[in-house]
Amino acid sequence: MIAPFLEGAAFLRDIAEHRDAARLWWLGQSGFMIRWQNRTLLLDPYLSDSLTRKYAGTDKPHVRMTQQVVSPAALDFIDAVVSTHNHTDHLDGDTLQTLRSVNKDLALIIPEANRAFVANRLRCDPGWPIGLDDGMHVTVAGLRFTGIPSAHEVLHTNEQGQHHFLGYIVRFGPWTLYHPGDTMLYDGLVKRLQRWTIDVALLPINGRDPTRRVAGNLSGIEAARLAHDTGIRLVIPCHYDMFEFNTASPDAFVREARSLGQSYRILRNGEGLTLR
Repeated sequence: MIAPFLEGAAFLRDIAEHRDAARLWWLGQSGFMIRWQNRTLLLDPYLSDSLTRKYAGTDKPHVRMTQQVVSPAALDFIDAVVSTHNHTDHLDGDTLQTLRSVNKDLALIIPEANRAFVANRLRCDPGWPIGLDDGMHVTVAGLRFTGIPSAHEVLHTNEQGQHHFLGYIVRFGPWTLYHPGDTMLYDGLVKRLQRWTIDVALLPINGRDPTRRVAGNLSGIEAARLAHDTGIRLVIPCHYDMFEFNTASPDAFVREARSLGQSYRILRNGEGLTLR
């Protein structure tokens, strides 16, 4: 199993040592932590083995590739959590219920279309999560979130036209960050993103393989091109090295980014990056 760059107590020390910096860490899969002015945001955290347990002994085992970076019980300083959609690696009941138990004022931001599902999975009051949709925005703990649809593999909406898969533009201080969760390219995505001056994008690269029997994502090449075509300053690939059946090497992403002159950074689970 792959060892994180930092884990457990060492990971928590790194957070404490950079308390005055604007910084992000990769938690694994599509999970990230953002720290800014002593405020902390988690994006799609998956910090458990719930999927490994759920699919043990089935024909689709979720064998973990990388050790867990940190226990959610140790993260008692979180202001807000974002979930992009209802798949467990983006809306993990074990992780989120633990986080809520140690953060009494925790805010949870979700696609409005998923409110009933989220309340059922987390066994919470349906009125607790903050729901967004395409173009809607909210400010929580000084961070401004704007919804932007994601296609996994297509744009899924409910009867009211609300999106079940929702990425977020996150603005804090001078920085603008894009986190789509799971997405593929769709007509209009580039133009939507070009409306923003995006400093950092966190893009999935595991691609689409029908034999996996799960919805697909951007490939590494597509992620690099999307970042380049939308003028994103820095792109960080994610959604790999978590489950053996649904991963990809970042090599193709790196080659394409270099050929395009696109700035990128490869992180290991538990590794941080200070925003400058």
